Amino acid sequence: MAHFHTDHGYRFCPRCGSILEARCVKAGEQDRLCCAGCEFVFYLDPKLAAGVVVTVEDRVVLLRRAIEPALGAWVFPGGFVDRGEHPEEAAVREAWEEAGIRVALDGILGIYSHPPGSPVILIVYHGRILEGSPEALDESLEVGFFAAEAMPWDDLAFQTTRMALRDFVERSVAK
Repeated sequence: MAHFHTDHGYRFCPRCGSILEARCVKAGEQDRLCCAGCEFVFYLDPKLAAGVVVTVEDRVVLLRRAIEPALGAWVFPGGFVDRGEHPEEAAVREAWEEAGIRVALDGILGIYSHPPGSPVILIVYHGRILEGSPEALDESLEVGFFAAEAMPWDDLAFQTTRMALRDFVERSVAK
C-alpha cells in the first residue's frame, strides 16, 4: 500500500456525509480519501497562491502583515488564486488589494513550496508599478522599501517569502 498522509483533517464526505477512509485507488499511487457510502474520491489537491515582487528605485516593496498567519512579519503582495482565475491575474489583483498599486508583470521569478509536502504552491512574479504609490491597506500594518543589503531576513513571513526574495536578490546582483 502506498504512503498516505493521515493528518489531513477531513473525516466526512462532502457529498453524502459518510465516513472518509484511506484506500488504494490506483496501484503505485498514494492512498486517497474515499467515501465509504457513495465511493466519492476526495483528492487533497494543493492550494495555489500568487505573489509579486515589486521594486521602487531598486528597493523591494514589502508589507508588514496585520493578519495571521505571521502577524507582524514582512511579505510581498500575494495571496490565494481564486477558482477560474489565472495566477497572473491573482498577483495583479493582490498587489492592488494589499498595496494599492496597479502593476505590470515582467515574468516569473519562481515557483515555491515549503516545507516539502506543503499544501500551498506559490508562483512569484516580478513586476513594476504602473499606477499608485504603495501603501498599507486593510491586511497590512505598514509598507516598507528594502534594498538588498537591508532585507529583513529574520522578519519575513514565510519560508517561501525568504526563498523568493533570495532568488530575486541573487538575480539582481548578477545583472
